[in-house]
Amino acid sequence: MAAQVRAQEVVTLVFAIPLLLVSLILNKRSLKGKLLLVGTLGYFLYTYMSYSFLAIYNNFFLIYVLLMSLSFFAFIINITSQELQNLEKCFLAAMPSKPVGIFIIVIGIIISLMWLGRIVPTIGNNTVNGLEHYTTFVIQAMDLGIVLPVTVVSGVLLLRKKSLGYLLPPIIIIKGITLLLAIDVMAISMAISGVSVSPIELILFPSFTVIFAVILWIILKNFKSIDNTCTYKETI
Repeated sequence: MAAQVRAQEVVTLVFAIPLLLVSLILNKRSLKGKLLLVGTLGYFLYTYMSYSFLAIYNNFFLIYVLLMSLSFFAFIINITSQELQNLEKCFLAAMPSKPVGIFIIVIGIIISLMWLGRIVPTIGNNTVNGLEHYTTFVIQAMDLGIVLPVTVVSGVLLLRKKSLGYLLPPIIIIKGITLLLAIDVMAISMAISGVSVSPIELILFPSFTVIFAVILWIILKNFKSIDNTCTYKETI
């Protein structure tokens, strides 16, 4: 857990915080910035929710809870302020909705099967491998109960070209990028420290990181940022 937290904090400092600042600036200009902001807030919400529920109690506990709460309310306020009825009109006709939607669905199913493959064999057993000092699978519960269903549903909605189908994928993709970046950082730091790391891991996970980044770029590239209907105007 310690190695994971260190890697996650590196990603937060180097990637997530700068992305948050950029998205806050872009948020004042268009819905593209709003999409980035919602996705980034989703990352912070997931991260500090996992810290609050999973990390061993320490002096930063109340800070984790505060950051989780702030992220949650900021996420809700921003995601509900979207012009959802017209969001699909903010994307170009060339937007590859089908390939992106299928990719998101496949990723959601693969990760679901991976977690279920770890959990199902433990049913009926008195011992659970990999639980370590924890009392339950917190991350798996969050993923299987919230993140992965949203992932699959967002892919389906994107295939059907619904408004939510254009709102949810950037959130999922940004979460995927940050998670993969954390894994990349952890693997590289372990390799530098002399810990044995599979060459496949050093190639596979960075490759997935690039794929997720390309998908996010495709989504944002096909956004009509110059269209007046896609310019975000704050209301009081």
